[in-house]
Amino acid sequence: MLGQEQEICSLRRQHWFMALYTQIWQQKMDTLKVCVPSFIYLVQNNLLYVSASNLDAATYQVTYQMKILTTAMFAVIILRKQLKGTQWIALVLLTAGVALVQLSSSDKGSSGSNEHQNRLLGCVAAISACCCSGFAGIYFEKILKGSDVSVWVRNVQLSFLSLPLGVMTAFANDSSLILDKGFLFGYDAYVVYLVVLNAVGGLLVAMVVKYADNILKGFATSLAIVLSTVASVFMFDFVITFQFAAGTALVIGSIFLYSHEPKKPAANPMMKVM
Repeated sequence: MLGQEQEICSLRRQHWFMALYTQIWQQKMDTLKVCVPSFIYLVQNNLLYVSASNLDAATYQVTYQMKILTTAMFAVIILRKQLKGTQWIALVLLTAGVALVQLSSSDKGSSGSNEHQNRLLGCVAAISACCCSGFAGIYFEKILKGSDVSVWVRNVQLSFLSLPLGVMTAFANDSSLILDKGFLFGYDAYVVYLVVLNAVGGLLVAMVVKYADNILKGFATSLAIVLSTVASVFMFDFVITFQFAAGTALVIGSIFLYSHEPKKPAANPMMKVM
Protein backbone atom coordinates (compact mmCIF):
# COMPACT_ATOMS: atom_id res chain seq x y z
CA MET A 1 0.00 0.00 0.00
CA LEU A 2 2.83 2.41 0.86
CA GLY A 3 4.54 1.72 -2.47
CA GLN A 4 1.30 2.38 -4.38
CA GLU A 5 0.74 5.68 -2.57
CA GLN A 6 4.29 6.81 -3.36
CA GLU A 7 3.80 5.84 -7.01
CA ILE A 8 0.52 7.80 -7.16
CA CYS A 9 2.20 10.87 -5.62
CA SER A 10 5.07 10.56 -8.12
CA LEU A 11 2.63 10.37 -11.05
CA ARG A 12 0.76 13.42 -9.75
CA ARG A 13 3.99 15.41 -9.49
CA GLN A 14 4.97 14.41 -13.02
CA HIS A 15 1.51 15.40 -14.30
CA TRP A 16 1.76 18.75 -12.49
CA PHE A 17 5.22 19.53 -13.88
CA MET A 18 4.16 18.48 -17.39
CA ALA A 19 1.11 20.75 -17.14
CA LEU A 20 3.32 23.67 -16.09
CA TYR A 21 5.79 22.92 -18.89
CA THR A 22 2.99 22.77 -21.46
CA GLN A 23 1.12 25.87 -20.27
CA ILE A 24 4.14 28.09 -19.53
CA TRP A 25 7.01 27.06 -21.79
CA GLN A 26 5.32 25.57 -24.84
CA GLN A 27 2.65 28.30 -24.95
CA LYS A 28 5.00 31.26 -24.67
CA MET A 29 2.63 33.83 -26.15
CA ASP A 30 -0.07 32.92 -23.64
CA THR A 31 2.45 33.30 -20.81
CA LEU A 32 3.53 36.70 -22.14
CA LYS A 33 -0.10 37.83 -22.13
CA VAL A 34 -0.36 36.98 -18.43
CA CYS A 35 2.93 38.77 -17.79
CA VAL A 36 1.22 42.07 -18.72
CA PRO A 37 -0.91 42.31 -15.53
CA SER A 38 1.99 41.02 -13.40
CA PHE A 39 4.18 43.87 -14.67
CA ILE A 40 1.36 46.39 -14.11
CA TYR A 41 0.84 45.12 -10.54
CA LEU A 42 4.56 45.60 -9.91
CA VAL A 43 4.35 49.18 -11.22
CA GLN A 44 1.26 49.74 -9.08
CA ASN A 45 3.03 48.63 -5.90
CA ASN A 46 5.90 51.03 -6.56
CA LEU A 47 3.45 53.86 -7.30
CA LEU A 48 1.69 53.17 -4.00
CA TYR A 49 5.04 53.42 -2.21
CA VAL A 50 5.68 56.82 -3.87
CA SER A 51 2.17 57.97 -3.01
CA ALA A 52 2.37 56.90 0.63
CA SER A 53 5.74 58.66 0.95
CA ASN A 54 4.40 61.97 -0.36
CA LEU A 55 0.88 62.12 1.07
CA ASP A 56 -0.54 62.16 4.57
CA ALA A 57 -2.45 59.04 5.62
CA ALA A 58 -5.92 60.57 5.20
CA THR A 59 -5.33 61.86 1.66
CA TYR A 60 -3.67 58.61 0.64
CA GLN A 61 -6.53 56.45 1.91
CA VAL A 62 -9.25 58.56 0.30
CA THR A 63 -7.46 58.90 -3.05
CA TYR A 64 -6.68 55.19 -3.36
CA GLN A 65 -10.38 54.28 -3.04
CA MET A 66 -10.78 55.55 -6.61
CA LYS A 67 -9.65 52.06 -7.67
CA ILE A 68 -13.27 50.94 -7.18
CA LEU A 69 -14.43 53.38 -9.85
CA THR A 70 -11.51 52.74 -12.22
CA THR A 71 -12.23 49.00 -12.02
CA ALA A 72 -15.84 49.61 -13.05
CA MET A 73 -14.71 51.96 -15.82
CA PHE A 74 -12.31 49.39 -17.32
CA ALA A 75 -14.98 46.66 -16.96
CA VAL A 76 -17.24 48.75 -19.18
CA ILE A 77 -14.47 49.54 -21.69
CA ILE A 78 -12.71 46.14 -21.92
CA LEU A 79 -15.40 43.60 -21.01
CA ARG A 80 -18.30 45.62 -22.46
CA LYS A 81 -20.06 45.22 -19.14
CA GLN A 82 -23.28 47.21 -18.85
CA LEU A 83 -23.96 48.91 -15.53
CA LYS A 84 -27.26 50.46 -14.59
CA GLY A 85 -27.49 53.95 -13.13
CA THR A 86 -28.22 52.55 -9.67
CA GLN A 87 -25.06 50.43 -9.86
CA TRP A 88 -22.91 53.47 -10.65
CA ILE A 89 -24.49 55.26 -7.68
CA ALA A 90 -23.75 52.20 -5.52
CA LEU A 91 -20.10 52.27 -6.60
CA VAL A 92 -19.78 55.96 -5.69
CA LEU A 93 -21.40 55.29 -2.30
CA LEU A 94 -19.07 52.34 -1.77
CA THR A 95 -16.03 54.52 -2.52
CA ALA A 96 -17.20 57.18 -0.05
CA GLY A 97 -18.08 54.58 2.59
CA VAL A 98 -14.71 52.82 2.47
CA ALA A 99 -12.92 56.17 2.62
CA LEU A 100 -14.88 57.14 5.74
CA VAL A 101 -14.23 53.78 7.42
CA GLN A 102 -10.50 53.90 6.75
CA LEU A 103 -10.25 57.54 7.84
CA SER A 104 -12.00 56.72 11.11
CA SER A 105 -9.48 53.95 11.85
CA SER A 106 -6.38 55.89 10.80
CA ASP A 107 -4.00 57.36 13.31
CA LYS A 108 -4.87 61.01 13.77
CA GLY A 109 -1.29 61.79 14.61
CA SER A 110 -0.10 60.59 11.23
CA SER A 111 -2.30 62.92 9.21
CA GLY A 112 0.18 65.76 9.20
CA SER A 113 2.48 66.36 6.28
CA ASN A 114 6.14 67.30 6.36
CA GLU A 115 8.15 69.68 4.25
CA HIS A 116 9.83 66.91 2.24
CA GLN A 117 6.54 65.61 0.83
CA ASN A 118 5.47 66.45 -2.73
CA ARG A 119 1.67 66.38 -2.64
CA LEU A 120 1.28 66.75 -6.42
CA LEU A 121 3.61 63.80 -7.01
CA GLY A 122 1.78 61.78 -4.37
CA CYS A 123 -1.66 62.47 -5.89
CA VAL A 124 -0.47 61.65 -9.41
CA ALA A 125 1.11 58.42 -8.15
CA ALA A 126 -2.07 57.42 -6.26
CA ILE A 127 -4.35 58.11 -9.25
CA SER A 128 -1.96 56.24 -11.55
CA ALA A 129 -1.97 53.31 -9.11
CA CYS A 130 -5.78 53.29 -9.18
CA CYS A 131 -5.74 53.13 -12.99
CA CYS A 132 -3.14 50.34 -12.90
CA SER A 133 -5.23 48.41 -10.38
CA GLY A 134 -8.40 48.72 -12.43
CA PHE A 135 -6.80 47.83 -15.76
CA ALA A 136 -4.72 44.92 -14.44
CA GLY A 137 -7.68 43.43 -12.57
CA ILE A 138 -10.02 43.57 -15.56
CA TYR A 139 -7.31 42.35 -17.97
CA PHE A 140 -6.61 39.39 -15.68
CA GLU A 141 -10.34 38.68 -15.40
CA LYS A 142 -10.62 38.58 -19.20
CA ILE A 143 -7.69 36.15 -19.39
CA LEU A 144 -9.13 33.89 -16.66
CA LYS A 145 -12.59 33.72 -18.23
CA GLY A 146 -11.35 33.52 -21.82
CA SER A 147 -9.70 30.10 -21.53
CA ASP A 148 -9.94 26.75 -19.75
CA VAL A 149 -6.56 27.14 -18.01
CA SER A 150 -6.84 26.58 -14.25
CA VAL A 151 -6.51 29.35 -11.67
CA TRP A 152 -3.39 27.66 -10.26
CA VAL A 153 -1.52 27.74 -13.57
CA ARG A 154 -2.56 31.34 -14.18
CA ASN A 155 -1.11 32.36 -10.81
CA VAL A 156 2.19 30.63 -11.65
CA GLN A 157 2.23 32.50 -14.97
CA LEU A 158 1.40 35.73 -13.16
CA SER A 159 4.47 35.33 -10.94
CA PHE A 160 6.72 34.42 -13.88
CA LEU A 161 7.64 38.05 -14.57
CA SER A 162 6.87 39.72 -11.25
CA LEU A 163 9.36 37.58 -9.28
CA PRO A 164 12.46 38.50 -11.34
CA LEU A 165 11.45 42.16 -11.47
CA GLY A 166 10.74 42.17 -7.76
CA VAL A 167 14.16 40.67 -7.01
CA MET A 168 15.84 43.26 -9.25
CA THR A 169 13.96 46.05 -7.47
CA ALA A 170 15.05 44.68 -4.08
CA PHE A 171 18.71 44.58 -5.17
CA ALA A 172 18.46 48.07 -6.69
CA ASN A 173 17.22 49.53 -3.39
CA ASP A 174 18.99 47.37 -0.76
CA SER A 175 21.83 45.61 -2.54
CA SER A 176 24.41 46.27 0.19
CA LEU A 177 22.12 44.98 2.95
CA ILE A 178 21.23 41.86 0.94
CA LEU A 179 24.86 41.08 0.13
CA ASP A 180 25.98 41.61 3.73
CA LYS A 181 23.19 39.86 5.63
CA GLY A 182 21.41 37.73 3.04
CA PHE A 183 18.17 38.03 1.10
CA LEU A 184 16.03 36.63 3.93
CA PHE A 185 17.42 38.98 6.60
CA GLY A 186 14.59 40.17 8.84
CA TYR A 187 12.23 37.33 7.92
CA ASP A 188 10.77 36.38 11.29
CA ALA A 189 7.66 34.27 12.00
CA TYR A 190 5.38 37.29 11.59
CA VAL A 191 6.78 38.11 8.13
CA VAL A 192 6.42 34.47 7.02
CA TYR A 193 2.83 34.50 8.30
CA LEU A 194 2.08 37.63 6.24
CA VAL A 195 3.65 36.10 3.13
CA VAL A 196 1.54 32.95 3.46
CA LEU A 197 -1.58 35.01 4.23
CA ASN A 198 -1.08 37.14 1.14
CA ALA A 199 -0.41 34.07 -1.01
CA VAL A 200 -3.63 32.38 0.10
CA GLY A 201 -5.48 35.67 -0.32
CA GLY A 202 -4.16 35.99 -3.87
CA LEU A 203 -5.47 32.53 -4.77
CA LEU A 204 -8.88 33.34 -3.28
CA VAL A 205 -9.01 36.63 -5.21
CA ALA A 206 -8.20 34.79 -8.45
CA MET A 207 -11.07 32.37 -7.81
CA VAL A 208 -13.46 35.23 -7.08
CA VAL A 209 -12.41 37.00 -10.29
CA LYS A 210 -12.84 33.81 -12.36
CA TYR A 211 -16.25 32.81 -11.00
CA ALA A 212 -17.64 36.29 -10.24
CA ASP A 213 -16.02 39.58 -11.34
CA ASN A 214 -13.70 42.36 -10.18
CA ILE A 215 -16.51 44.69 -9.16
CA LEU A 216 -17.96 42.10 -6.77
CA LYS A 217 -14.42 41.52 -5.51
CA GLY A 218 -14.30 45.24 -4.68
CA PHE A 219 -17.51 44.94 -2.67
CA ALA A 220 -16.16 41.88 -0.81
CA THR A 221 -12.90 43.70 -0.03
CA SER A 222 -14.80 46.75 1.23
CA LEU A 223 -16.98 44.63 3.48
CA ALA A 224 -13.83 42.92 4.79
CA ILE A 225 -12.41 46.35 5.71
CA VAL A 226 -15.56 47.11 7.72
CA LEU A 227 -15.49 43.71 9.46
CA SER A 228 -11.79 44.01 10.32
CA THR A 229 -12.41 47.44 11.83
CA VAL A 230 -15.28 46.02 13.88
CA ALA A 231 -12.96 43.23 15.06
CA SER A 232 -10.46 45.87 16.18
CA VAL A 233 -13.08 47.10 18.67
CA PHE A 234 -12.62 43.87 20.64
CA MET A 235 -8.94 43.30 19.90
CA PHE A 236 -7.44 46.80 20.06
CA ASP A 237 -10.05 48.86 21.96
CA PHE A 238 -11.02 50.80 18.85
CA VAL A 239 -13.79 53.31 19.57
CA ILE A 240 -16.63 53.40 17.03
CA THR A 241 -17.22 56.97 15.86
CA PHE A 242 -20.03 58.57 13.90
CA GLN A 243 -17.71 58.69 10.90
CA PHE A 244 -17.18 54.92 11.06
CA ALA A 245 -20.91 54.26 11.49
CA ALA A 246 -21.74 56.48 8.51
CA GLY A 247 -19.10 54.77 6.35
CA THR A 248 -20.37 51.32 7.35
CA ALA A 249 -23.94 52.31 6.49
CA LEU A 250 -22.79 53.53 3.06
CA VAL A 251 -20.87 50.29 2.38
CA ILE A 252 -23.77 48.03 3.40
CA GLY A 253 -26.30 50.20 1.59
CA SER A 254 -24.21 50.21 -1.59
CA ILE A 255 -24.05 46.39 -1.57
CA PHE A 256 -27.84 46.12 -1.50
CA LEU A 257 -28.24 48.92 -4.06
CA TYR A 258 -25.77 47.31 -6.49
CA SER A 259 -27.55 43.94 -6.36
CA HIS A 260 -31.06 45.43 -6.46
CA GLU A 261 -33.14 44.34 -9.43
CA PRO A 262 -36.23 46.48 -10.00
CA LYS A 263 -39.40 44.46 -10.42
CA LYS A 264 -40.63 44.25 -13.96
CA PRO A 265 -44.23 45.41 -14.44
CA ALA A 266 -46.62 42.48 -14.56
CA ALA A 267 -48.15 41.77 -17.94
CA ASN A 268 -51.79 42.79 -18.34
CA PRO A 269 -53.89 39.62 -18.77
CA MET A 270 -56.34 41.52 -20.99
CA MET A 271 -53.48 42.25 -23.42
CA LYS A 272 -52.76 38.51 -23.72
CA VAL A 273 -56.39 37.79 -24.58
CA MET A 274 -56.39 40.42 -27.29
